[in-house]
Amino acid sequence: MSLQPRHILIVEDEQAIADTLIYALRTEGFTTTHCLLGQEGLAQAVAGGVDLMILDIGLPDLSGFEVCRELRRTSELPVLFLTARGDEIDRIVGLEIGADDYVVKPFSPREVAVRVRRILRRLAPGESVQPVAQGGPFEVDPQQCSIRYFGSVLALTRYEYALLATLVGAPGRVFSRAQLMQRVWTHPEHSLERTVDTHIKTLRAKLRAVRPDLDPICTHRGLGYALEMPT
Repeated sequence: MSLQPRHILIVEDEQAIADTLIYALRTEGFTTTHCLLGQEGLAQAVAGGVDLMILDIGLPDLSGFEVCRELRRTSELPVLFLTARGDEIDRIVGLEIGADDYVVKPFSPREVAVRVRRILRRLAPGESVQPVAQGGPFEVDPQQCSIRYFGSVLALTRYEYALLATLVGAPGRVFSRAQLMQRVWTHPEHSLERTVDTHIKTLRAKLRAVRPDLDPICTHRGLGYALEMPT
């Protein structure tokens, strides 16, 4: 029996751009749904049945950033941003609020389709992070993409999970920001080192919520980050 095609939600208010994306994605074997407004796209994403969202930032009702922030309250649905802006600050904001990739207009629809396939392949169960052994107070379940810390399940985003699993898998090893981006992020060449720092900050806060007396993630100035296994 053949696998069901992956369903891509396109939230784009320019019909001509949406039409080229729909054609390119369907040529690659995807099914698509198109929404003109952010609120409509958010409702479609929350309703389920979507594998990835292609989201324009410059929408007429809600900005793509607002849609993504709201979506991240309840969902880890992969998001690829489309934008006419190329400023670094927009890339930083998009990646830090949970985008998986970022494409600046004008772009090749074929390239977008390739990036979509790459995101979905990388985030498939068991592919984004290699299984790691239990270490000290950490229990990593790669099948469920969950981590327990001193017996408490941490509420992690997928990037936080992948980042912490990488550190737990090699306690004491210092990973540079570039190495962490390469191992964890879907499209590392378009990510920024500040993105790693932001996720480390949120991870530390979640670990402190369980054990305020411990800070197992160590910063090695000028080098990167390592996990010192607490006892």
